[in-house]
Amino acid sequence: MTASTEASVVCSAQPPSSQVDFNRPVVSILGLPFDAIDVAQAVQKIRAAAFAGKRCFVSTPNLNFAMAARTDAAFRGSVLRSDLNLVDGMPLVWIGRLLGLPLRERVSGADVFEALQAHVGPPVTVYLFGGPPGAAALACDAINQRGGGVFCVGADTAGFGSVESMSTDAQIDRINQSGARFVVVSLGAAKGQAWIERNAALLTAPVLCHLGAVVNFAAGTLQRAPRWMQLSGLEWLWRIRAEPSLWRRYRNDALAAFSVVLTRVLPDALNDLSQRVFGQSPPADAQLEVFRTPHGQTLCLTGNWYAESGLPALRHALAQCALNPVRLSINLSGVKSVGNAFTGLLLIAAGWFESHGGFEVVGTTPRLAAALHRKLVLHTLMGREQ
Repeated sequence: MTASTEASVVCSAQPPSSQVDFNRPVVSILGLPFDAIDVAQAVQKIRAAAFAGKRCFVSTPNLNFAMAARTDAAFRGSVLRSDLNLVDGMPLVWIGRLLGLPLRERVSGADVFEALQAHVGPPVTVYLFGGPPGAAALACDAINQRGGGVFCVGADTAGFGSVESMSTDAQIDRINQSGARFVVVSLGAAKGQAWIERNAALLTAPVLCHLGAVVNFAAGTLQRAPRWMQLSGLEWLWRIRAEPSLWRRYRNDALAAFSVVLTRVLPDALNDLSQRVFGQSPPADAQLEVFRTPHGQTLCLTGNWYAESGLPALRHALAQCALNPVRLSINLSGVKSVGNAFTGLLLIAAGWFESHGGFEVVGTTPRLAAALHRKLVLHTLMGREQ
């Protein structure tokens, strides 16, 4: 395959437009919003965004990502502001299933990239930014030799400096001039997310994603774990074997996650289970009103937002508010109960409106605050201790 194929469509000189999608099937896990989709659906969304020129900031949180985001507001905010969040980790899938969430499979960044490569449609042009010295160039050659649904149009090792030092005009220009529609970043999760957020408005590639070890996997300098280890949640053992220094990170993440599951996730799951088993589910009486003033917008919610029935109206109201992005206040003083899909939607709203005028949640009762605390979203939505 050569660069003269249809894969080399040049992007517009202007950055893609960014619009929030409140119709995403999001759920919240450990205080972060995730899209309840599978690998095939993720590939479809990424390819559609790439060829339509629509901004798609993809995040791939795993357990380490989720634990770090609890105490790093900027890191957490990058996930809330992302256009697509993939469940990249079997522990997150297990937690989701414990909560009764509709998660069909783990959707790792590596699996999505491999599925993109295997796609039979026109190839997506990709630029590799970061990774160990020389790895991006090796990966670029390997990707193009393989052919398929991805064509690499450039690579840059980026270096090991600060986000600012990796964001020079020359580096951004090289990426834009390549005509890439997908920029794969490999700088370490926190730095990679920060780099994308800093440069998104300057980049003409529609799809941006930090994919960590994908550059090493594609280059052949690091082998993925056998499929059975990936599916059984034992990939961490394989990674420690290849990179022994990772054991401390995995140990710390496991201890932190165990505490959170024991004190928050399990009580939340038992509360939901008791309601289903004993027929005590709240009535579907969710209602909302929208009030607009010259200084902002207020959504007043009442009733029970435990079921899915009220969400279409809330999605529509949030989308309408986003057309005039000024400060949004959500009043929950009349809300009696909330479900997981509801909190996931509020997290997306928090990420969007915080960057477009401001966002706040007010009026929670002690009982509702306790429910939001169990779901690990109280701090994000109201600025209270997690």
